[in-house]
Amino acid sequence: MQHWKRITETANACFVRGELIDAREHYLQALAWAQVLFERWADVDEAVAACVISHHNLADLHLQLHQPEESAEYLCAIHERLLRAAQDPRLRPTLREAALRHAGKTYAELLGFTRQHGEYPRTHRLLCGAADIDVAPAVTQSDHLPYGVH
Repeated sequence: MQHWKRITETANACFVRGELIDAREHYLQALAWAQVLFERWADVDEAVAACVISHHNLADLHLQLHQPEESAEYLCAIHERLLRAAQDPRLRPTLREAALRHAGKTYAELLGFTRQHGEYPRTHRLLCGAADIDVAPAVTQSDHLPYGVH
C-alpha cells in the first residue's frame, strides 16, 4: 500500500503543477499496482479504494486534458470491475462486500459525470443496463478517499 500511496502522491503533485503527461504516467503506474494487488491486499477496503481512486484520478486528469470520453471510460471501467467483483464467487466474501460498498461511490460518480458532461456510449450502456437489471447499488454515504485529486 505504501508504494501505491507514494506513486499517487507523486502523480498528484505533478497534476497540481500542471504536468499532466507526467501525472498520467504516475497515475497509470498506481492503477497497475492497485490492479495487481487487488485480490492480495489484506485490508479489502484499502484494496478497493486504491482501485477506485486510481481510476477516478485518471478520469479527472482526462477532463483536464479536455477528453471527457476517456474520463467516462475510466469511470465505467471501475464501476464494472466492482460490480463483477461483488458477484465473483472465487473472491473472498469480505472483498466482494467491499466491492459492493464502494460501487455506491462509483455509481454516484458516473451519475454526476453524465449530468455534467453528458452521456457517452459506454456510460449509457452501463447506466441503462444497471437500471434494467436493478444492480445499481444504494449510495448511503460519501466515502473519504484521501488520495484522490478531486
